[in-house]
Amino acid sequence: MKKTIIVALLLFGVLVQGQNKKWTLKECVEYALQNNISVKQSELDVESADIDKLTAVGNFLPSVNLGVGLSENTGLSFNPITNNAETTTFLSASGNINIGYTLFDGLRNIRTVQRAEISKLASLYRLDKMKDDISLFVANGYLQVILNKANLEVLKSQNAVTQEQMERTQQLVDAGSLPRGDLLEIRATDANEKQSIVNAENTVQISLISLAQLLLIKDYENFDIEDEGYDIIDDGISSKSADEIIEGAIENRSEIKIAQSNVELAEKDLQIAKGSYLPTLSAFFGYNTRYSNTKSFISEIDPDNPIVTQQIGTVQGTGEVVVGEFPNTLTTVVGADPFFDQLYLNDGISYGLSLNIPILNGFSVKGNVQRNKINLERSKFLLEQAELDLESSVYQAHVDAKGAMKSYEAAKLALESQELAYDYAKERYDVGLTNAFDFSQSKQRFDNAKIQLNQAKYDYIFKLKVLELYFGIPATELKF
Repeated sequence: MKKTIIVALLLFGVLVQGQNKKWTLKECVEYALQNNISVKQSELDVESADIDKLTAVGNFLPSVNLGVGLSENTGLSFNPITNNAETTTFLSASGNINIGYTLFDGLRNIRTVQRAEISKLASLYRLDKMKDDISLFVANGYLQVILNKANLEVLKSQNAVTQEQMERTQQLVDAGSLPRGDLLEIRATDANEKQSIVNAENTVQISLISLAQLLLIKDYENFDIEDEGYDIIDDGISSKSADEIIEGAIENRSEIKIAQSNVELAEKDLQIAKGSYLPTLSAFFGYNTRYSNTKSFISEIDPDNPIVTQQIGTVQGTGEVVVGEFPNTLTTVVGADPFFDQLYLNDGISYGLSLNIPILNGFSVKGNVQRNKINLERSKFLLEQAELDLESSVYQAHVDAKGAMKSYEAAKLALESQELAYDYAKERYDVGLTNAFDFSQSKQRFDNAKIQLNQAKYDYIFKLKVLELYFGIPATELKF
């Protein structure tokens, strides 16, 4: 009984710990990369590319096909042994093996293997891009939750101050030092702040649900994140010029690698299409045999009367009969030869070479070559466009990060100023030199400055991480 209670307590402790688990950003990113449906689909594309490569390599192997047949014939049929038409019932079987090998096909097999290798690389690049995109989505959602929680804490802490001021104001009103209107103003402020707190709590919960949905986590009620220890970490990316980041992006970003791979694929497709202009040389080898259980007829010389005399004609004019001696044979019905004996006696072999020279095929090869040329040019344009888009995106991200940094610095200065103004207004209010409305307005500006600083801080963090991703830092190695 005692052991049972201990085990139950341990299980309860594990359950509570699992329910109270707070996810870090790294854990969220890793979980998303393992479970996100889009990532899984990209991984399936990589597996499909492996199959395409296996198929391309298999084209270098000979084709081997084995065939067997079994049939029963009733009625008038041709005897497969004697090749005579007979009315009977017999069982027959046949077997064959055929081997073919392509000696030359215009180098299409070689280029198909090369194309499969490039296609796999392109699939890997698309998988990397998908992981980067998912990581950014998760990081953005995670930082949004942190921002909402930080704003909620600001509202709660300031409402605690309002509660203290309301108690002090009540005492001053009761003592006759302040008019009752000041107390009503403080109470109105308290009500507004509590309403803002409720709205902020809903915003936190909604952002947590959105993040859980992105991670495909269904336990929304117990899902929570670790909201401490995240600060601005700049490993020097903000000091780099836009040109430096663009250079790193062109070298490392998957968008460019995907576009480059598409150009290489188009080039291989064009080479494969041109290979159809060249002849194809193939070798083949075939072996076949058969078996039948039908009876056959054999002719043997009669040992008792081996020679017979028969008239073979007459002499024209005299009418003299011309006779001749012939072997006297007897026809005997015999059973089928043994199975393996027939396989040996009835087998046959065929082998040779086959040369196929394309001469006129309705311009299908020429049309295919022209289409692949157009596709190659289109791929080159798409590569050029991808480079331009990436350059534009990096410039925009660089400008956004610089602007976010300036906004963050300005928000810090604004908070310092609003804090001084709030402290001054609080001192004046405590000694009765200002009314509750003016004090409430100063406090509200101070609260807004805190919230704006939070927004500027996490916006700056996110835009720094975007720059680092463009520069080539893997999503799993980003520091927060």
